Amino acid sequence: MIVIDGTWHHAKTLMRDIPRLQTLPRYRLAPESPGRYRIRREPNEHALSTLEATVSALRAIEPETEGLDRLLGAFERMVDDQLNHTPSATNWRANQSRRRGSANVPRVLTRELENVVVAYGEQEKGVRLDRGARRGVRNRFRAKPILWTAERLVSGERFECTIQTDSGLESDFLDRLQLSADDFADAVSVDTFRERWRAFLRPTDHVAVYHANTAKLLRNVDAEFSDTLILKSIQMKSHSKSDSLESFLVEQAIQAEVDGNSRASLRLANAVAFAKHLSQREVAAQA
Repeated sequence: MIVIDGTWHHAKTLMRDIPRLQTLPRYRLAPESPGRYRIRREPNEHALSTLEATVSALRAIEPETEGLDRLLGAFERMVDDQLNHTPSATNWRANQSRRRGSANVPRVLTRELENVVVAYGEQEKGVRLDRGARRGVRNRFRAKPILWTAERLVSGERFECTIQTDSGLESDFLDRLQLSADDFADAVSVDTFRERWRAFLRPTDHVAVYHANTAKLLRNVDAEFSDTLILKSIQMKSHSKSDSLESFLVEQAIQAEVDGNSRASLRLANAVAFAKHLSQREVAAQA
């Protein structure tokens, strides 16, 4: 594994200017929570420090490796020590006072709403390992999407595609998704889905999903063509990570506009409603 160490801007410059680096396979992380490098202003909501990114990558490719938490513990102590030091405590780059509003609502949700595409995907049927019984054994099942749906937040433009699968479409599985075999009559190959999804996205788009697992579906088929926002990772006093999205929307009296009868239609509508709520809430907080 090759990790580029430097400032976020410097790392991007190195990737751009060193041709040999561009020939290497690249993988994008989708953090479930913001980075903890609080002594620097991050360029976007999913930017991690070099150490955090390295630990996250190692957890993905070497889940049996122990001791990674100790690296993060040392990192946290280093950050705390620097923030507690008088010059650093008042440094303009400290993350704690960089702006008003929520601690980590992505700026794109307040400044570039026209570039946000909210998405949801249903994954194929697959066998998962029992984590408790098979501790240390890596789960090699890489779930692929069988249905991908999305909505552009401002314009309401929609994308929907069913995808062929070899894992089976048994009736009980389809019932759980509130779909039928007829819905897959025009299902396309993964390659065709990838081409259609790439064509739908614009260079400036950010894809917002509620769960990190949804983003993994795109990565598993090499279809992650833009920055990904994990909405569930956004910290709000009124929304705990343990709460379901549905219960939060009910509690806040937020009405989702559902277009369709499938589970995917409902969950996409809920994610869209949540993204709009975050945007409106953050704009009001900054006013």
